[in-house]
Amino acid sequence: MAKGMLAVMLPLAVVALSGSEPTKSDAEAIKQTALDYGEGWYEGSAERMERALHPDLAKRAFFPDPRSGKARIDHMSAMSLVQATRDGHGAKTPTDQRRTKVTILEVFGNAACVKLEMHDWVDYMHMSKMGGRWVIVNVLWELTPEAKKRYGIPEEL
Repeated sequence: MAKGMLAVMLPLAVVALSGSEPTKSDAEAIKQTALDYGEGWYEGSAERMERALHPDLAKRAFFPDPRSGKARIDHMSAMSLVQATRDGHGAKTPTDQRRTKVTILEVFGNAACVKLEMHDWVDYMHMSKMGGRWVIVNVLWELTPEAKKRYGIPEEL
C-alpha cells in the first residue's frame, strides 16, 4: 500500500515543484519588464532600462580572453548597462533588425525565468517580484551563431 501511495504522490510532488502558472497580471508585468529592457536598449531609453533592472543586477557572458584564448567572464552592472543605453549603443541597431521576442520559461512565486531574443544575442533572465513590481536580477547572455561568426568568436570556448 505504501509503495502504491508513493507512486501516486511522487509525480504530483514533482509537478507541484516545477513551477506555477503566473497570473495574467504577473505575466503581463514580466513581459513588460523584458520589453522595457530590450526596447529601452534599442530606443536609447535609460529610463526604461533602469526601470527594468534591480540595482544589484549582474549581467554576464563568456568570451575568449584575447591573450590566452580561454573563456573569461564578461560582467556588466546595472549602472554600466543603463549608461550604455543612455550612450545609444543599442540605438545603432537598424530599426528593421531590432528584435524583442519574450518567452516566459517559468514562474514560481516571486521568481521568474525569462528568455529574450534580441538582434545579435539571447538573454536568459532571472526576475524577482519586489515591492509589487518585477525586476531583472541576473542575465546570462550568449551571442547568436551568426553574430559570433561576424565578430570572429569561436562557437565553443
